[in-house]
Amino acid sequence: MSQNFDPNSRPSQSPAQGQSQAPQSQEPAMQANGQPQYGGGPQYSGADAYGGADAYGVNGQQAGGNFAQPPKKRQKNVMGIVAFIIAIVGFIFGCIPGALIMGWILLPIAFLLAIISFFLKGGKGFSISALILSVVGTIVAILVFFFVVASSVDDAFSDDVSAEAPAEEVVDEAGDAEEAGAEEGTRENPYAVGTKISSENWDMTITNVTLDATDEVLAESELNETPDSGNQYMMIDVEMTYTGDAPDGEMPMATFEYVSAGGNTFDGLDDMVVAPNALDTLENMYNGASTSGSIAIQIPSEDAEAGVLAVNPDMLADKVYVAVK
Repeated sequence: MSQNFDPNSRPSQSPAQGQSQAPQSQEPAMQANGQPQYGGGPQYSGADAYGGADAYGVNGQQAGGNFAQPPKKRQKNVMGIVAFIIAIVGFIFGCIPGALIMGWILLPIAFLLAIISFFLKGGKGFSISALILSVVGTIVAILVFFFVVASSVDDAFSDDVSAEAPAEEVVDEAGDAEEAGAEEGTRENPYAVGTKISSENWDMTITNVTLDATDEVLAESELNETPDSGNQYMMIDVEMTYTGDAPDGEMPMATFEYVSAGGNTFDGLDDMVVAPNALDTLENMYNGASTSGSIAIQIPSEDAEAGVLAVNPDMLADKVYVAVK
């Protein structure tokens, strides 16, 4: 009698003794990041599954599941930056004569801010630069200040000097000046003897120069000492007229120096000799008053004619040069 075979009625087969039952095929579970998760072993994620060098997964998580902290950025020292900018501006103003006051204000502020910024968090590069720049800028501003003051004082107290040559020598001196090629009244092209030299308040004329007046000077007073070996006394005859209008008058304040060919200066202050008919420099003179006299100076005898006279008609006037012959 035939029997119908039912495949579902097959008896279940148990594995042979000593053999393990093969696991049933299962679909891999999906992780949250879209990676399949396989059972039966340790799980890895991202680069770690392939030997990643760090402990962070592709999701920025550590192995323990905690999020990694990103590295902190270096904090900026805002006050140091501000001090540096102010120091630059102050340095620029400190170099400009007309804007010195701004430099004097900004540079100390930059210095103080730079000092304070050292105690704040952040980099110190701008703080150090601001400190150095403020100190250097202050030194530069001081030098500029003294230069401006010196120039102002010189302009305020320096009088221009003019000259008027004797009528008979105008033509000759004009020709000599053209040949000399230098401005008249300089050491290279001195004024001639007899030229009237004028400042704001005085007219001065050197009427005569005696290069060797040793005998006359020694004969004038027993207190006059014999000149040193190789030296002689020179005598300068001068006339002065006061043209100022000071209500109390003024005393003559002219200066006289002899400049040798080698450039050495002799003013006679070391000798203090009395010249014949000495110029009275203590007389108080009013507008229109005149005086005359002589000045004695000890000078080297060698090449005495090659030197020149450097004179100032007034203490505040510019120096000019006059020939000795």
